Amino acid sequence: MKINWTKYLYIFTILFFALGIFNITFAWLGFICMILPFVLLIRDKKKTWCQKYCPRASLLSAVYRGRKSKGRRTPEWLAKVDAKTFFLAYFGANLFILMMSTIMVFRGRIEAMDHVRFLIAFQLPWDIPQLINVPNIPDWAVHLSFRVYSMMFTTTVIGLILGWFYAPRTWCTICPINTLSDMGLKNQKEG
Repeated sequence: MKINWTKYLYIFTILFFALGIFNITFAWLGFICMILPFVLLIRDKKKTWCQKYCPRASLLSAVYRGRKSKGRRTPEWLAKVDAKTFFLAYFGANLFILMMSTIMVFRGRIEAMDHVRFLIAFQLPWDIPQLINVPNIPDWAVHLSFRVYSMMFTTTVIGLILGWFYAPRTWCTICPINTLSDMGLKNQKEG
């Protein structure tokens, strides 16, 4: 009996958030989800990540497996270019803030962020414990870790909310990685 291991990729999403509780610097693993999709896109010339390997898509499918959507399909406005552009701009703004604020922390101009935020701006009303103390981690590395963790947390929560109201993988419609992959494929075909 052959086991479809890709069905269990959601474990990596759970593991990502759990590792952040042990030490926030594990959040750097989030860069895998930002880089690997494009490596696979270039190699395979198709959206292999989105279609097969995305741990968040796997999580959404697992959480809502067997749940009847009651005919609630993804709203048309969410599948339009404007919605995709909005989330791509949000992702871009988030990455810009992530990079610039990390540089500012590195240069000693601002304090390092030491908490998780939702939608870039809203600090969560609780702190995540740090069960493993790793000495001598530079402030900028901790700051970058909290920024990446916050970005992954925000997009996962949005995905879970959309999956509750609509189809399980509605997030995939507006996911910035999916949108950029579509743009990359379009450019490959035109080029």
